[in-house]
Amino acid sequence: MQEARLYERLEDKKVKCHLCAHRCTIADGKRGVCLVRENRDGVLYTLVYGLAISQAIDPVEKKPLFHFYPGSSAFSFATVGCNFRCSFCQNWQISQAVRDGGQIDGHEASPDHLAAAARHYGCKSIAYTYTEPTIFFEYAYDTAVLAEKWGIKSIYVTNGYMTEEMLDAFGSHLHAANVDLKSFRDDFYRKICGARLQPVLDAIKAMKKRGIWVEITTLVVPGQNDSEEELRQLAKFIAEEVGVDTPWHVSRFRPEYRMHDVGPTPLSTLHRAREIGLEAGLRYVYEGNVPGSEGEHTYCYNCHKLLIRRFGFNILENVILPNSQCPYCGAAIDGVGLAHKSA
Repeated sequence: MQEARLYERLEDKKVKCHLCAHRCTIADGKRGVCLVRENRDGVLYTLVYGLAISQAIDPVEKKPLFHFYPGSSAFSFATVGCNFRCSFCQNWQISQAVRDGGQIDGHEASPDHLAAAARHYGCKSIAYTYTEPTIFFEYAYDTAVLAEKWGIKSIYVTNGYMTEEMLDAFGSHLHAANVDLKSFRDDFYRKICGARLQPVLDAIKAMKKRGIWVEITTLVVPGQNDSEEELRQLAKFIAEEVGVDTPWHVSRFRPEYRMHDVGPTPLSTLHRAREIGLEAGLRYVYEGNVPGSEGEHTYCYNCHKLLIRRFGFNILENVILPNSQCPYCGAAIDGVGLAHKSA
């Protein structure tokens, strides 16, 4: 139990949370949409501080981040809870655990313990992932501050449903983010996720403006967000509103959680999505969840030579020069620590 940050007290012991875009007004004894922030006698508490439900050491490519210290390791952790209720969630066992009637679970792990573990295992970064990190902001922030003293970077793997107040509060301690841009239709967000589209678009632009390295992922769901028109809208937004240097990961859907009536994404759809992104002017478009695809590799946007060859989350070859230039034509390749090769 720790008092939450980013909230205001209202009359009648109500509080208003300013952490995520739901901006919940919470009555005494009740919880917000995330179900892990509770009003007790007019004070908002986070119920998950120091309670890690999952920890692992992952390739940073698994986040997925392909242009942020490629080939390095990320110490990943999460708590239970989420401010979305996506019917196709791939980590529903922990993200939806409280919503599906479970208790707030986890094992005690202090921010100091997590930062020290990341250092011990030689991780370049800590990734707040698996569930929505915004809902355990206080825990993530305190960990990030400690980790940064050892040169360890912090990554949000997020649905993008945070407020600018949260981004301001995190400040310079947040270095990279992969944002799920799930659709370009508000009705999709309302029906499938229990949220709205515009706050996600706003957060992506806000992160980019603050100098956070941003990559975007779209899970391409057959019959839901896979039309060429919508894929073009997504690609156009990224190219024109975020930047052509922003990597876009178009990932293959597989049936999960409450969406078992939809089959996996056809590979032809994924290939076409990648083509649409490149046609929109994006420099780097990747196909996810398809090990062995040509769409896993990084190519120079100028001379189109192969720069980073991958298989799944593994880097097989990286020829980008230490100054982040293409060795063939000298073009500046976008990203952070691109020649980094440590495991």
